[in-house]
Amino acid sequence: MFRVVIAATVIALSAGHAFANGHGGGGGEAPAAPKVEAVPAPARYVLTKQGPKLVDLKGMTLYFYERDTSGKTSSCNGKCAEAWIPLAAPANAQATGDFTPITRNDGSKMWAFRYRPLYTSVADKAPGEANGTATTLQWRVARPED
Repeated sequence: MFRVVIAATVIALSAGHAFANGHGGGGGEAPAAPKVEAVPAPARYVLTKQGPKLVDLKGMTLYFYERDTSGKTSSCNGKCAEAWIPLAAPANAQATGDFTPITRNDGSKMWAFRYRPLYTSVADKAPGEANGTATTLQWRVARPED
Protein backbone atom coordinates (compact mmCIF):
# COMPACT_ATOMS: atom_id res chain seq x y z
CA MET A 1 0.00 0.00 0.00
CA PHE A 2 2.79 2.40 0.96
CA ARG A 3 4.57 1.71 -2.35
CA VAL A 4 1.37 2.40 -4.28
CA VAL A 5 0.97 5.78 -2.55
CA ILE A 6 4.57 6.71 -3.34
CA ALA A 7 4.22 5.59 -6.99
CA ALA A 8 0.98 7.57 -7.39
CA THR A 9 2.64 10.66 -5.89
CA VAL A 10 5.62 10.39 -8.24
CA ILE A 11 3.33 10.00 -11.26
CA ALA A 12 1.19 12.95 -10.21
CA LEU A 13 4.23 15.15 -9.64
CA SER A 14 5.72 14.10 -12.99
CA ALA A 15 2.49 14.83 -14.85
CA GLY A 16 2.14 18.22 -13.19
CA HIS A 17 5.71 19.07 -14.12
CA ALA A 18 5.10 18.13 -17.78
CA PHE A 19 2.02 20.38 -17.95
CA ALA A 20 3.91 23.28 -16.39
CA ASN A 21 6.61 23.10 -19.08
CA GLY A 22 4.76 24.79 -21.90
CA HIS A 23 1.61 22.70 -22.22
CA GLY A 24 -0.56 25.07 -20.25
CA GLY A 25 -0.71 27.82 -22.90
CA GLY A 26 0.28 31.38 -22.11
CA GLY A 27 3.20 31.65 -24.55
CA GLY A 28 6.04 32.39 -22.10
CA GLU A 29 8.53 30.28 -20.24
CA ALA A 30 6.84 29.00 -17.10
CA PRO A 31 8.73 29.76 -13.89
CA ALA A 32 10.56 26.75 -12.47
CA ALA A 33 8.56 24.93 -9.85
CA PRO A 34 10.24 24.62 -6.47
CA LYS A 35 12.11 21.36 -6.13
CA VAL A 36 10.22 18.91 -3.96
CA GLU A 37 12.51 16.54 -2.12
CA ALA A 38 11.05 13.23 -1.03
CA VAL A 39 11.46 12.49 2.65
CA PRO A 40 12.67 8.91 3.03
CA ALA A 41 10.63 6.69 5.29
CA PRO A 42 12.49 5.60 8.44
CA ALA A 43 11.32 2.00 8.04
CA ARG A 44 9.94 -0.39 5.44
CA TYR A 45 7.65 -3.40 5.16
CA VAL A 46 8.94 -6.90 4.54
CA LEU A 47 6.93 -10.02 3.90
CA THR A 48 7.68 -12.98 6.20
CA LYS A 49 6.11 -16.39 6.77
CA GLN A 50 4.20 -14.79 9.65
CA GLY A 51 2.94 -11.98 7.41
CA PRO A 52 4.17 -8.44 6.73
CA LYS A 53 6.20 -6.65 9.38
CA LEU A 54 8.05 -3.39 9.77
CA VAL A 55 11.83 -3.29 9.83
CA ASP A 56 14.28 -0.42 10.15
CA LEU A 57 16.53 0.53 7.24
CA LYS A 58 19.09 -2.07 8.39
CA GLY A 59 16.46 -4.85 8.29
CA MET A 60 16.05 -5.14 12.06
CA THR A 61 12.55 -6.02 13.29
CA LEU A 62 10.57 -3.16 14.81
CA TYR A 63 8.27 -3.52 17.81
CA PHE A 64 5.35 -1.73 19.50
CA TYR A 65 4.96 -1.46 23.27
CA GLU A 66 1.36 -1.98 24.41
CA ARG A 67 1.73 0.71 27.10
CA ASP A 68 2.39 3.39 24.47
CA THR A 69 -1.18 4.57 24.10
CA SER A 70 -1.13 8.38 23.87
CA GLY A 71 0.38 8.58 20.38
CA LYS A 72 2.61 11.44 21.50
CA THR A 73 5.05 9.96 24.01
CA SER A 74 7.04 6.82 24.74
CA SER A 75 6.46 4.82 27.92
CA CYS A 76 9.83 3.08 27.55
CA ASN A 77 12.55 5.13 29.22
CA GLY A 78 15.64 4.50 31.35
CA LYS A 79 16.44 0.77 31.74
CA CYS A 80 13.58 -0.12 29.39
CA ALA A 81 15.20 1.88 26.57
CA GLU A 82 18.44 -0.09 27.06
CA ALA A 83 16.66 -3.35 26.12
CA TRP A 84 14.21 -1.81 23.66
CA ILE A 85 16.07 0.73 21.55
CA PRO A 86 13.85 3.59 20.29
CA LEU A 87 13.97 4.09 16.50
CA ALA A 88 15.86 7.39 16.53
CA ALA A 89 14.69 10.33 14.43
CA PRO A 90 16.77 13.41 13.64
CA ALA A 91 15.97 16.57 15.61
CA ASN A 92 14.46 18.18 12.48
CA ALA A 93 12.41 15.10 11.46
CA GLN A 94 9.11 15.75 9.70
CA ALA A 95 6.18 13.37 9.32
CA THR A 96 6.23 11.23 6.18
CA GLY A 97 3.32 8.97 5.29
CA ASP A 98 2.29 6.94 8.36
CA PHE A 99 5.53 7.83 10.18
CA THR A 100 5.66 10.71 12.66
CA PRO A 101 8.44 11.90 14.96
CA ILE A 102 7.66 12.14 18.66
CA THR A 103 9.71 13.67 21.48
CA ARG A 104 11.02 11.40 24.23
CA ASN A 105 11.33 12.30 27.93
CA ASP A 106 15.03 13.15 27.42
CA GLY A 107 14.19 15.56 24.57
CA SER A 108 15.46 13.27 21.79
CA LYS A 109 13.21 12.32 18.87
CA MET A 110 12.03 8.88 17.81
CA TRP A 111 9.80 7.55 15.04
CA ALA A 112 6.25 6.34 15.50
CA PHE A 113 4.13 4.40 13.00
CA ARG A 114 0.49 5.49 13.02
CA TYR A 115 1.30 7.25 16.29
CA ARG A 116 2.74 4.14 17.96
CA PRO A 117 6.42 4.51 18.92
CA LEU A 118 8.80 2.03 17.27
CA TYR A 119 11.66 0.13 18.90
CA THR A 120 14.25 -2.51 18.06
CA SER A 121 15.18 -5.25 20.53
CA VAL A 122 18.66 -6.06 21.83
CA ALA A 123 17.56 -9.72 21.64
CA ASP A 124 17.71 -9.48 17.82
CA LYS A 125 21.30 -9.87 16.66
CA ALA A 126 20.79 -10.02 12.87
CA PRO A 127 18.34 -8.60 10.32
CA GLY A 128 15.10 -10.57 10.15
CA GLU A 129 15.26 -11.99 13.67
CA ALA A 130 12.22 -11.45 15.89
CA ASN A 131 13.37 -12.61 19.32
CA GLY A 132 11.97 -9.57 21.09
CA THR A 133 8.33 -10.58 21.12
CA ALA A 134 7.36 -10.80 24.77
CA THR A 135 3.63 -11.21 25.31
CA THR A 136 3.95 -11.07 29.10
CA LEU A 137 5.83 -7.78 28.79
CA GLN A 138 3.42 -6.42 26.17
CA TRP A 139 5.87 -6.14 23.24
CA ARG A 140 4.60 -6.97 19.74
CA VAL A 141 6.16 -7.07 16.28
CA ALA A 142 5.10 -3.94 14.42
CA ARG A 143 2.92 -4.85 11.46
CA PRO A 144 1.56 -2.52 8.76
CA GLU A 145 -2.03 -3.50 9.52
CA ASP A 146 -1.68 -2.50 13.21
